[in-house]
Amino acid sequence: MIKARERILIFNVNWLGDVLFSTATIRNIRRNFPGSYISCIVPSRCYQILKGNSHLDEIIIFDDKDRHKGILAKLNFVKLLKGKNFDTVFLLHRSFRRTLICRLADIPQRIGYYTKKRGFLLTKKITMPKKDSLHRIDFYLNIIEKAGLKVKDRYLEFFFSDEDSKFVDDFLSKNSTGKQDFLVALNPGGNWPPKRWPKGHWSELADRLINEFSAKVIITGSPSDVTLAKEIKNSMKEKPIVACGTLNLKQLGALIKKADLFITADTGPLHIANAVGAKKIIALFGPTSPDITGPYPLKNVTILKKDVGCKIPCYIVHCRDNRCMKAITVENVIENIKIQFPISNKYQ
Repeated sequence: MIKARERILIFNVNWLGDVLFSTATIRNIRRNFPGSYISCIVPSRCYQILKGNSHLDEIIIFDDKDRHKGILAKLNFVKLLKGKNFDTVFLLHRSFRRTLICRLADIPQRIGYYTKKRGFLLTKKITMPKKDSLHRIDFYLNIIEKAGLKVKDRYLEFFFSDEDSKFVDDFLSKNSTGKQDFLVALNPGGNWPPKRWPKGHWSELADRLINEFSAKVIITGSPSDVTLAKEIKNSMKEKPIVACGTLNLKQLGALIKKADLFITADTGPLHIANAVGAKKIIALFGPTSPDITGPYPLKNVTILKKDVGCKIPCYIVHCRDNRCMKAITVENVIENIKIQFPISNKYQ
């Protein structure tokens, strides 16, 4: 039984979108234990997802493949956790290694999904739901609910500051973009290639947005997307604004909230957009299922996907066909935009 004022640890997952999905779990844990000290472990690349989260007292960085890659580094991390005297850990990650770390750190209560490899390390074993039967939000909430906690809601949270918003205002001003402009942000990247829409489609879409809607088009992305953004820009006839590598995740959230429209595939920024309450989102889905990793809620979101005969979700990371994404045409996107932003609107 978890007491009201215990020290609670959440060992989180590794991907931006999944960490965002976990914010519903974090909030519900806090609601169950308002007086407890709650920490959360994430890799450094996900730090900004949780930075400023009012439900957490502490964020701890664990980089399994970087600063904590070696055995000595992991033992030092164990020592760090041991010194923090946690009473309970909720393991959202299904890793054996992470569970072992918590056992070696002498955390008395270790709660997570049962697997054959790590079952003996858990003090409360939660039965794994059938594969792909739950949305990722519910997959994490299910752990705490089955552990006896009350779950009240299931929405995402992402926080950014006034400074982040001002940075974006200055960025837009420097790029001659004002409040009266039809601002469209395009996010062409993705953590694995099969989820990406073809580069040529992005170039054509951006040109048509500028020509047909007089839009100010901004291409967003991480520093790793800079080359992709340049290739898209170089294939265009018009000139978009490239923000790849210029904005951090907090500033990206601020930009998306200001944009009239955000277009993206199934990737972390999609869920940032949903969490900050973007005005309009068009989400392009191919190998992944909206029922599992789709945005929630769907209030301002349109999901575009095509049935090409493949089993969905598909986890063939090295698929060279990518026909599920290619099947979504530029015209499909333009038609949807025209419905949401009629030709006779203020942008024409």
